[in-house]
Amino acid sequence: MFANLALPLMCAPMSFASSPELAAACSRAGVVAGWQGGTYTNMAEFERYMDRLADIAGAPPIVNLPARIATEDIGPAKLALLEKHHAPLVLCSLGAPTELIKRVHGWGGKLIQDVTTMRHAEKALEAGVDGLMLTCAGAGGHTGFLTPMAFVPAVRRMYDGPIIVAGGIADASGIAAALALGGDIACMGTRFIATPESGVVAGHRDMIAQSGVDDIVIASAMNGVPANWMEPSIAAVGLDHRKLPKERTAMPDGVQAWRDIWSAGQSVGLIDEVEEVDQLVRRLTSEFEALDFRCDWRARLARFEDIMTEDAG
Repeated sequence: MFANLALPLMCAPMSFASSPELAAACSRAGVVAGWQGGTYTNMAEFERYMDRLADIAGAPPIVNLPARIATEDIGPAKLALLEKHHAPLVLCSLGAPTELIKRVHGWGGKLIQDVTTMRHAEKALEAGVDGLMLTCAGAGGHTGFLTPMAFVPAVRRMYDGPIIVAGGIADASGIAAALALGGDIACMGTRFIATPESGVVAGHRDMIAQSGVDDIVIASAMNGVPANWMEPSIAAVGLDHRKLPKERTAMPDGVQAWRDIWSAGQSVGLIDEVEEVDQLVRRLTSEFEALDFRCDWRARLARFEDIMTEDAG
C-alpha cells in the first residue's frame, strides 16, 4: 500500500479544497491522497473522484467520512461506491466508529480515526480502528489543542500501530519532526490548499501565501466547533474576530463558512507561494533527503504492510 510513496506524507481531506484534480496529482506525486467525502452531496463528483484514482498506480487514496455516515441520507450510497471500488483507506471522525469499521473491513479496507485527545484515541483503539490520525494544535479547519510534542509520544506509549500526525506541518523539517516524535506519516492541509489543483477560489490560495502565523485565529462562531481561520477573510465579510461569540452565530447574509470565510493552519507562516503539487512534492522530497535526519521511514511503514493489506473480509 505504501510502496509508491515518495515521502511519508499525506494530503489532508479538506472542505472545498478537496478536488479530484488535487487527489489525482497527490497520488501521482507519491503522497497519500485525501478526499473530504463527508461534505460532498454530489454523487457524480464523488464517483468521479473514485474513478480518477482507480486508474492511477500511485500512492493510496484516503476518503474522510463521519462515523455516522450510514445514518445520513446519501450515506449508504457513498459507502456502496467505496465498496464498489474497494477503497483501501477510510478516515473517520465525529463519533463512534464501531459500525463503520465493520462495513469498511467487509470490503477489505482499513479504517483510521481522526482524534484530538487521549481519551478519544483510547476509545478509537478500543473500537478496533486500524490506525490513528492525531490532529494537534495549529491544524487548519477543526483544530486540536494538544502540542504534538506531548500528544504523539503519549499515544505511542500505548499503541504500536500506524500514526498520522497533523497540525502546523508545511515543510521537510515538519515531516522529520513528526517522525522523530513517533509518527509514521505527516499530514499537510494548508500547504496543499495553496496549489492550483485544490478546489478553493484563487483568493484563498493567495491569502495563504500572503499571511503569517499571527493572522490565524480560533473561532467557534462560524459552525459551532473551534476552528482556525484567516483573520483577513473574517474582516473581508464585515466581522471583527475580537467580537465573535463563543457559540455558533448567524453569519451576514450570503456568507458561508469555509466558502467565504477561509480556513488555514498556523503553517501559513511557512508558505510563500502557490505551487503545483508535482513541484511541491519534488521540492519537499529533495529538502527532506538533504536533512541530517536518520530515520528509515520506509522500513517503519513496512511494519504495517501485513496489517494494512491483509484480507479483512
